[in-house]
Amino acid sequence: MSKKESFVKGTLILAAAALVARVLGLAQRVPLEHLFNDTGNASFNLANTVYLMLLPLATAGIPSTLSKMVSERYALNRPHEAQQVYRAALIFAAIIGVLMSTILYIAAPYYADYAKVPESTLAIRAIAPALLLFPTIAMMRGYFQGRNNMMAGGISQIVEQIARVSTAILLAYILLRQGYDNTWMAAGASFGSVLGSIGAFGIMLYYAMKMRRTEEKAALYESSVARLPLLGIYKDIFKLSIPIVLSSVTVPVVNFIDNSLIVPLLSGQIGLSDATRALGIFGSRAQSVAGIPPVLSIALSTSLIPIISAAYARKDEQHLQRQVTLALRISILTGTPIVISLVAAAYSVNGLLFSSLDGSGIVAMLTIGTIFQITMMTTNSILLGMGKSRISMYYVLAGILVKLAGSFLLSKVFGIYGIIGATALCFIVITLLNLRMLKSIVPFEIMGKRWGGFTVAVLASGGIGYGLNEAGIMLTHFMPARIAFLITCLVVGVAVVIIYLVLLIVLGVLSRQEIAGYPRVLQKVLNPLMKLQPARVRINE
Repeated sequence: MSKKESFVKGTLILAAAALVARVLGLAQRVPLEHLFNDTGNASFNLANTVYLMLLPLATAGIPSTLSKMVSERYALNRPHEAQQVYRAALIFAAIIGVLMSTILYIAAPYYADYAKVPESTLAIRAIAPALLLFPTIAMMRGYFQGRNNMMAGGISQIVEQIARVSTAILLAYILLRQGYDNTWMAAGASFGSVLGSIGAFGIMLYYAMKMRRTEEKAALYESSVARLPLLGIYKDIFKLSIPIVLSSVTVPVVNFIDNSLIVPLLSGQIGLSDATRALGIFGSRAQSVAGIPPVLSIALSTSLIPIISAAYARKDEQHLQRQVTLALRISILTGTPIVISLVAAAYSVNGLLFSSLDGSGIVAMLTIGTIFQITMMTTNSILLGMGKSRISMYYVLAGILVKLAGSFLLSKVFGIYGIIGATALCFIVITLLNLRMLKSIVPFEIMGKRWGGFTVAVLASGGIGYGLNEAGIMLTHFMPARIAFLITCLVVGVAVVIIYLVLLIVLGVLSRQEIAGYPRVLQKVLNPLMKLQPARVRINE
């Protein structure tokens, strides 16, 4: 298999694993949202949010660095050094896993009191043991990626999600049937993450033993080779990994800020019970739906990052300009129709998936902001590919400061919508700073003169989608509500995507020449539609 084929296969495996994980995450939230009351939803959301923020901090960005260091050493025929780096990473993972899980367990009641959801203490403590194993799992995934084995990490991620989701729902249901309250049910659901970590660890151990058996032990594991100093290894690792982790934890940190501040900021305005309900809706519904749009676009644009990195290293400005433009266009053009569909049909999506129609506006507004999350994550990845992780880290810190200030100021006027607006503002600020830096490195245009056509496509498909949603809601008078909402969601989704694609082609936003540089998956979808493009547009290309 060629390096290109291997890379494409690896990218597809990781993208598929990420997509399955996101779908299963949504599949978990829907039944749990029906099982829990407001307190249960808020407690489970807080436990998951604080855990997901601590997880990348616990691994300190080492998996990405470990992958790079292992790959380089094997390429230089120095496998012994790669093994020593791997062992050092595993030692760090074991120590930090114990520390992080202990700290989270002890700090749980204090954080729960600060967030004004004291009932969440049990759920946070139930999820804390998952931090024991996940740093080690992350290091093993980084090592296998460095050895160009994406299958191990992809399968472990899928097994982890299946184990986590199924046990979370099962435990919550059993506790409900046994007569326990929502505090214990949320704790049971949170404990599903611990069981998920055990499943993932089992898969990684299997692949580790399999790899060890297939390699020559004398070459890789003999103890007579020269030892690298442990402190020297850690110095090399952390020099690369710390800026990476600080620039890659933006979304978990923003989610943590949102979930931590919603009740404290809103309880004085709308009362504690309504603020707790708003937190439950925000975490169990809005964040679940808003997590869908970035998956495909980020996977597609991230697959171009190694190409960007190579072009930057060769100082090939023309190729670099083309690839940066392509990455940004793909991420925006593929993410936008999913965002439009979910926003236009937010009311129907809410009615189809969840226990009530409350909070449709919260779902819609948070989903709108994901288009800026997509651009932020794509530009962050490009800067990381160019080795600008330190600059990216500073921009992320600036965005988080804007998020904190915006949440406090805007929540006084707009309530929870102000907090959501501050999140979008954070992503916009980071995106603009990233674009400014990228343009100082290489001149490029994302759309150029095509922004007008793109805007028309967005407004027209969004407007028609919203109209179809309003018409679809009328079906609830003639049939069961969930069936009506399902039909409406399907009609809106298909209509928005078709109208959006047709308008992009008719208005010349997409050209044949540009599509030729897209991944094959997109080419197969778009090439037949190019026949719709007027001749005058093709001539002007």
